[in-house]
Amino acid sequence: MANVEHGGTAGNAFGAGAAESARARLRAIRIGLWVIAAVLAIRQVTVVLSTPKGERLTDLETWVGPNGVLHVKGSLYDSTQFTGTPFGGLVLKPLTRAAEQALGWGWTFGSLSLVVVLGLVVARALPHPVSRRTALLAAPVAISLLMLSLPVRNALYLGQTSIIPVLLVLLGCFAVRGERASGLLIGVAAALQPTMLLFAPLLWFTGRRRAVESSAITFAGLGALAWAAMPHDSTTYWVHHLAGVGLGGDADDLSNQSLHGALLRLGLNGPLEITLFLLLGAAVAALGLRRAIRYARDGQLLLAVAITGCVAVVVSPTSWQHQLLWVLLALVGRVGKKTSDRPMWPVAVILVMTLPAKMMLPNMAALFPLRDNVVLLAALAAATIVPFLSRTSEYYRAPIPTDYARPVPTRWKRVPLLPFLGRVFTRPNLLLELLLIRVGYSAYQQVRLAATGGTSAGGRATAEHHGDQILSIERFLHIDIEHWVNHAVFKVEWLRDFFDFYYESFHFVVPLTVLAVLYARRPGDYRWARSALGFTTLIALLGFWLFPLAPPRLMPGLGVVDTVHGVQDFSKPDYGTLTALTNQYAAMPSLHFGWSLWCGVVIAVLAPKWWMKALGLLHPLFTVSAIVATGNHWVLDAVGGAAVVGVGFGLTHLLQGPRPRPLMKPVEVSMKEPVPATGRTPS
Repeated sequence: MANVEHGGTAGNAFGAGAAESARARLRAIRIGLWVIAAVLAIRQVTVVLSTPKGERLTDLETWVGPNGVLHVKGSLYDSTQFTGTPFGGLVLKPLTRAAEQALGWGWTFGSLSLVVVLGLVVARALPHPVSRRTALLAAPVAISLLMLSLPVRNALYLGQTSIIPVLLVLLGCFAVRGERASGLLIGVAAALQPTMLLFAPLLWFTGRRRAVESSAITFAGLGALAWAAMPHDSTTYWVHHLAGVGLGGDADDLSNQSLHGALLRLGLNGPLEITLFLLLGAAVAALGLRRAIRYARDGQLLLAVAITGCVAVVVSPTSWQHQLLWVLLALVGRVGKKTSDRPMWPVAVILVMTLPAKMMLPNMAALFPLRDNVVLLAALAAATIVPFLSRTSEYYRAPIPTDYARPVPTRWKRVPLLPFLGRVFTRPNLLLELLLIRVGYSAYQQVRLAATGGTSAGGRATAEHHGDQILSIERFLHIDIEHWVNHAVFKVEWLRDFFDFYYESFHFVVPLTVLAVLYARRPGDYRWARSALGFTTLIALLGFWLFPLAPPRLMPGLGVVDTVHGVQDFSKPDYGTLTALTNQYAAMPSLHFGWSLWCGVVIAVLAPKWWMKALGLLHPLFTVSAIVATGNHWVLDAVGGAAVVGVGFGLTHLLQGPRPRPLMKPVEVSMKEPVPATGRTPS
């Protein structure tokens, strides 16, 4: 393929055919990525324009609406709704009420166009050398990630201007020719968002001093223009509010992801908080800008710009969520010497910038300081501590490869094996695994709840109707034992307490323990078991969505006692602190039994001792007894749980191949005997 690309001829017809096939696959992937980017763009515009008029573009309404700050008499800052610079207000002055409706549509499509341009600039700014594949796929990937990010979604939905300063800086650094034009654009960005002045040291210490001069002159000139046109507003902004500090919402609001906002949320205030903020901000600025300059000199200017933007996020008195695009751009840095470690940083950044913070960390009071400041922590990490690789590092382009098992043929020709489920022996990155497990479980909880309309009591009538159907089938099969088992166990206190404890405790403890042991002792088997568990859970979610089912304890007239939570009011069931957060009509299939059966199968297959295998198989037996005895599931729910487990292992075998065997220790062989292949290939 390389010979063909450089104008040579392929060695034979087979080589030419392989090269053409590779190019065709690359074209298909590129077209598919552009289709995804287009679909995401259409979706974002549809969400904005389909929202009722009074609920969309609310930030834009505060400027140009009938009661917007541009129509009120007096200062722009009297209403406290306008938080931009005086120059920003001066630019918006010509907008009138008559243009309001057209401006809404124009603003939405204009912002969308800016996002596309931003993605194209980022794709072209990747540090060289880049492969042909990366060059072709970078633009649609960048645009898609921008469309998914919370800053862009907020900007489109609320009608904000946060994309403009970021785009101006990137255009100044990568698109325009000449240092003076570059400085001009950065100066305009600083006039709209003063923290963009932090890019001046980066330009100065990387030899672009004319750009610094041009940006300083532009910033001062536009500021003077705004001061001459609006002297009272300029005095209010620059003097009384110290460059906008205190304008807009409360500084301790969760949306303010700056160091100042975090300190206020921790309970600090007054001179102590201000002093600490200034000291920490100065330290972050010094360390972050030093790192940015080093990476710029290393040839990674886009990473250097992203780090500088993250510094601006941290040290700004107010960094609202729609101003945090710099954190997303920091994923261009490469982290990790091993191939298995390389996805950790980009995946973490993408999740932080696209998902609500509550999905990243559990809803535990001890973790609230981390959850409430997760974007700030990502910006702080990018600016100061993430060990991005230098382009001179031997691992920058060639990380330590992953050990794969011997390749196997696909099960069916039309169903290829998935590379990311590869038969790998090496241990995956622990932080990445924990992050994906947490996000996956949060998504699982959200889908379970959404299956009944987002409320715990939603879909009650349908769920009870399905319960009647299940009961009828069980009566036909003569397996309707739920009422008898429930009342028999309820009469024996120690047995009731045992099953209640088993139901509440072992559902999570045993699967997590199995995963932990496999991760530490059998990493290859860990990947196999984890994939099967993931497929099992995904298929179960479809069951929750398509077939909401009331458990026996929530069926009126059946007489089953909820032994765990007590007698229930069926119109308003109460099952503790999770009442508003879980869907109690997600009974079919039973993941309580499904996960326990998964544990039993994994232990029975992998455990070295017969008694270990026996203990593993006892877990699903105790679990099915517990879910029936406590009134939480029907017998057929357990059958459904067993079915999805079977499908989960089947899909894993289909898409990954058979479970890989551990690498054997090398043995001496005769030179006359054939030496088996090692099965090691770089990832």
